[in-house]
Amino acid sequence: MHPGLIRPNEHVALRLPSGNITVHEIKPNTTISLGKYGSFHTRFLVGRPYHYTYEILDEVDSATGSGLRIVTPAELYADIKEDDVPTPADLEEEKVNSVKDGPQYEVVDQEGKVVVRTNRNIIDDARSQSMTMEEIEMLKAEGKGSGKDLIAKILDSHSALDQKNAFALAKYTLRKSKKYLRQFTVLPMDVPLLASWMLNDRDATKIMEMREETLALAGSWSNIHVTPSLPEEDLQGTGQVGQGRWLMVDETGGLLVASAAEKLGVLHTTPEGQRKPTSQSQQQTDTQEDGEAQLQPEASPHQQPSLPKRKFSIAQSNTITLVHANSQPNLSLLRYFNFDAANPDPSHPLARHLRTISWLQLLHPEDDNACTEPEIVSPEVLQTWKSGKRGNYHRKRRRWERTTSIVSETRAGGFDGLVIASFISAPTVLHHLVPLLRGAAQVVVYSPTLEPLVELADFYSTARRVAYLNDPPALETMPTEDFPVDPTLLLAPTVQTVRCRPWQTLPGRTHPIMTGRGGAEGYVFHATRVLPAEGGVQARGFAKKRRTGAGVKESSEQNEGKDKVMKADDDAPMHT
Repeated sequence: MHPGLIRPNEHVALRLPSGNITVHEIKPNTTISLGKYGSFHTRFLVGRPYHYTYEILDEVDSATGSGLRIVTPAELYADIKEDDVPTPADLEEEKVNSVKDGPQYEVVDQEGKVVVRTNRNIIDDARSQSMTMEEIEMLKAEGKGSGKDLIAKILDSHSALDQKNAFALAKYTLRKSKKYLRQFTVLPMDVPLLASWMLNDRDATKIMEMREETLALAGSWSNIHVTPSLPEEDLQGTGQVGQGRWLMVDETGGLLVASAAEKLGVLHTTPEGQRKPTSQSQQQTDTQEDGEAQLQPEASPHQQPSLPKRKFSIAQSNTITLVHANSQPNLSLLRYFNFDAANPDPSHPLARHLRTISWLQLLHPEDDNACTEPEIVSPEVLQTWKSGKRGNYHRKRRRWERTTSIVSETRAGGFDGLVIASFISAPTVLHHLVPLLRGAAQVVVYSPTLEPLVELADFYSTARRVAYLNDPPALETMPTEDFPVDPTLLLAPTVQTVRCRPWQTLPGRTHPIMTGRGGAEGYVFHATRVLPAEGGVQARGFAKKRRTGAGVKESSEQNEGKDKVMKADDDAPMHT
C-alpha cells in the first residue's frame, strides 16, 4: 500500500467542521462515531488518501451503516472561486436598497449616504427563528445529504436575516455550518499535531504544557539530525563519538522522544512491514547485522549456549538514549505511532534506535538487579530442562546482555547532544549528564516557568566561572552550595521563549484572538558543551621587547649625536 494512504491499525486525526480534533485508531471491521456528525465504517476509509475532506452519507443498506464521499476542491472553495465575488460594501448596498422600512443607521457620509451598516438597533430574539429543534432533528433524520440542505432551510426560516450586515450574516452561516455540516478531514498523525491535540483537547499537564512552537524551538537548538554511519577504522579509536547519539530525559509521556525520532526518520513505519533506514550507510549496516544474525550457527552440545535466533540487533548510529527514574519509562504517547515501549515490535524502526536506562543503572549499576549476570548453566544441564524453563533462561541472558551493553555505552559518554524536559532539578541532572557529552554538543533544557532556568543560567555564568577557576573546590566535594555544577563545562547559556498567537484576519477587524488558551508560557535553556584546557594556559605570539635603563640611556645618546650631525650639516656653507 502506498505510504500516503490510510492503512489499518494506524492512528489518524479527524478535523471536524467545528475545528476540533479527534484521534481514532483505524481498526478493521469497526465503526467510528463522530457524535452529532454521524458515524462510518472503517473499511470506507482504509486505502484512501490523507488530507482529503470526506462527507458522511446515509445508505439504505443496514449492514454497511454509512458511506463516505470525497468532497472535491471545487465544492470546498466554491465561494472563493466565483468570478464576481461581492464585496462587503456591495452586499450592504444591496441589502439597504432591498429593505424599505429598516432600522436607522448612523454611519453615513457628508451627503447622507449610508457607508457602513451596523447592528446597533437589532435586538436578538429567539422568535426570529421559526423552526423548532424538533423540526430540525426531524430534518436531520430524514436528510441524506451532507447537511447543506438543512442549513439552507434554517437560513430561509430566519425572519431577521435581512437585517444582518455582511459580517453578522457570514458569522451566522459559519456557526450553522460548524454545527450541521457532516464532513471531516483526515490528517496523518505527527508530532506537532499530537502536541496541539494534547495541549488543547486532552490533559496538558501530561506534556508539561509544552506548546508546538516551544517543542520546535527545543528541537532546533538541540541540532538533532541524521548522521551517516562511519566505519570503525574512521573513528580512530574515539569510540562512539560522531555516530549521532543523543541523550534525553523525557517526562512528557514520550513527546520529546517522538520529536527526536521523527527528525531521525525512525518514528513512522513503512507499508508491508518494510524497515525505514535513516541513510544509505545505515541501511548497509542494518543489512550486514541482519545477515550476521541469520548466519550465526546454533550452539553445539559441547559449547556454551548462544543467544536464541529471535535476537534483533541494536543500531550503532542515530540512537536515542532515554534516562528515566522509574523501573519502566513513561512512553505512553508513542502508542499513537504503533510503538509499545513495554513490548516493542522488532519490525518498528524505533525498536533498534531507542535505548532506555534508569538512573540507578547509570549511577550505581552494581545495585541494580538487571545488571547482575544470571547463573551460567552448562549445556548438559540445560538439555535436561523443559522448554519453558530453557526459554526463561535465554530471556534472562538476553535481557542482561542488552542492559549491560546499554549501560556500558552510556557510561562511556561521547553523546552529540542532551535534551531535558523533567520535573527534577535541572542542576542535579546536568551534574551527572553533562560530562557524558562530547565537545561542541548542544544542551537544551525545557521548563514551563522561567525561574528555574534563570537560576541555571546563573550557575553557568561568567562570574561563577571566574570564581570557580580562582578557587576550585575539590572534586570529591562537588557539588557544593556555591557550585552545584561545574561552570567550566558549558558556554554561552541563554534562556529563550517563543509564542505563536492566532489572529483574527477579517477585513477591518484584524486583532489577536482573545479567547486563546492560557497556562504556562514555556522557556528553553540552551548552552554548548566545551572541554576545559588541562594545565596552565600559555600565551603564544611575537611580543615587543621592553627597553631596560641602560638601553634607554644609550638610545638617547645616539639620538642626541644624530641631532648634532644634522645641525652641523645645516650650518655648513653651500658651494655652487
